[in-house]
Amino acid sequence: MIPVVYPTVVIYFGCYIFWIIGYLYNAAMDKRHCYRFLMADWLAKAVCFICYVVYPTTNTRPEIVGSDIWAQLMRFLYSMDAADNLFPSIHCLVSWLCYIGIRGNKKVPQWIRTTFCICAIAVFISTLTTKQHVIYDVVAGVALVEVTYRVSKLIVKKAVKKGKSNTEAQYV
Repeated sequence: MIPVVYPTVVIYFGCYIFWIIGYLYNAAMDKRHCYRFLMADWLAKAVCFICYVVYPTTNTRPEIVGSDIWAQLMRFLYSMDAADNLFPSIHCLVSWLCYIGIRGNKKVPQWIRTTFCICAIAVFISTLTTKQHVIYDVVAGVALVEVTYRVSKLIVKKAVKKGKSNTEAQYV
């Protein structure tokens, strides 16, 4: 029921710029945050891999009509990005990860946090309006990264605690 909106292909392709900025921004924070961010990313993508192997999904995409720049970009997208391995959406997962990495950080200016949130939501919309994903893929990508971000916090916290106890043991 969601219509194809050809111009949103620009957002779909442009998300790579957002991701580079998001990863660099999150990596530039303290080491503990960087570990948590990267661990959440790795865990989420590992779960995606399992989903893609165990439960491969596909999508039927519409025929692209027209010859304007938007139609050409949509055809290019469809030729480059197969309509498989869709659940959960890595586009949505990575976009949301870039946002949640700074979401609650008061050291990050509010306008940057808001911009990251808007960019992530724009990516969600573009995945739907380019017919690359369905709503379930978007929701699953967001939910998965929310879970792995919380799990990564526990893992990093435990590793730091273990590291401190090992360091203290050396001096006793």
